[in-house]
Amino acid sequence: MIQRLVVTALQLAELSVSSVVHMVYGLYIFSSAVAGDLTQTLSESIFKSKTTVEVKRITAQVNDLPPIVLVHGIFGFGKGRLGGLSYFAGAEKKDERVLVPDLGSLTSVHDRARELFYYLKGGRVDYGEDHSKACGHSQFGRFYEKGECQEWDEDHPIHFVGHSAGAQVVRVLQQMLADKMFDGYENTNENWVLSLTSLSGALNGTTRTYLDGISPEDGKSLKLISLLQICKLGVIMYDWLDIPWLKSYYNFGFDHFNMSWKKTGLRGLVDCLLGNAGPFASSGDWILPDLSIQGSMKLNANLKTFPNTFYFSYATKRTRKPLGMMTVPSGVMGIHPLLFIRVLQMSQWRFPRDIPLPYKGYRDEDWQDNDGAMNTISMTHPRIPVEHSNLMVHSDSDCLPLQPGIWYYKIVEADHILFIVNRERAGVEFDLIYDSIFERCRKHVFRQSPQTLPNEAQQQLGGDQED
Repeated sequence: MIQRLVVTALQLAELSVSSVVHMVYGLYIFSSAVAGDLTQTLSESIFKSKTTVEVKRITAQVNDLPPIVLVHGIFGFGKGRLGGLSYFAGAEKKDERVLVPDLGSLTSVHDRARELFYYLKGGRVDYGEDHSKACGHSQFGRFYEKGECQEWDEDHPIHFVGHSAGAQVVRVLQQMLADKMFDGYENTNENWVLSLTSLSGALNGTTRTYLDGISPEDGKSLKLISLLQICKLGVIMYDWLDIPWLKSYYNFGFDHFNMSWKKTGLRGLVDCLLGNAGPFASSGDWILPDLSIQGSMKLNANLKTFPNTFYFSYATKRTRKPLGMMTVPSGVMGIHPLLFIRVLQMSQWRFPRDIPLPYKGYRDEDWQDNDGAMNTISMTHPRIPVEHSNLMVHSDSDCLPLQPGIWYYKIVEADHILFIVNRERAGVEFDLIYDSIFERCRKHVFRQSPQTLPNEAQQQLGGDQED
């Protein structure tokens, strides 16, 4: 009895600390974005440019390049949200044609994949009739008047880079394209995706979901007392209050669930809080169930690795096993304060022995290395329930020339958020990893002939003019 009380007290203490840390970090990000916007607005009003410099660009050649689409992860945001703050810490400026879509930060992988398609092609987001009925939300969502890449098809394929859950979103999108699941687009196929780069990608789920509150019994329901219950409460209130200027600044992406007080009133709020309606109802149509091991297995059972698409994965870790003993964090200074405790917790977590293991062959020790949010084993390549073709590389040049249909993967010493939001944290590593990604997309991934890069096009044009 005393032991149980002690354990409960420790769990409540850990929950309190985790809640405070996450709230402080969230407020820090939000306030940083607001401060940045205010500073920029003030500077523009004081130092108005009196001269206009005309910059000529060779837009034709740039537009001929396949876009590189950066897909954010959980709690992420795209261009236009949080003011001038960049989820990818400005990496999008490294190439001439990069797109950063704003998808639901907590919506399910399925819903985000649908949103990504219509962001690129244009039109009103269609979540699918059967899926919408089963999950209790509207079939149609946001309207994109003009798609960011309307020419997208098999002859004009796209590069995708997905961070965290963003990688799984792209995989689901590619499968939807192969299965022709978009009404009015009968010609879609898997070859619309030229390459997928997974950066700390959630390819097989994460044990952190169980630490945060997902039940290990089913990988879907929420524990009564957990961090995710607090998150659920905050999200429901945020969407129910429906403050326009606030939601335009940051949106969890649940507008299609119609949780606003304007539509549901007080009774709707009660139903959402009790789990009778909304994304946190029994359907579990939000991101966390998709990130449990069971949820990822369910997704992966229907996802293929396609023979004409190039795949590369960066699996991150911040753990080590001194003398081959216990797995522990690899240091203090190199891990973000938000994630240090999580790295330790994930390295020591054990799947409960009184319930069935998530899959045949599961071993706790395989899932101990992690980056504070994802297990390293999960980030290398799709491996459960069926392992896909893969090859580990130690340097990017090891995999040249690249072959499609194979998951090349590389282990990188980094925590889960080293390469996003704050560029200064990663230092030179930030440039090395994104330069490598963009160079691979532009110089080593192609189906017919290598594309002409913008700077090469300018050189060629200059040479023709001299002749």
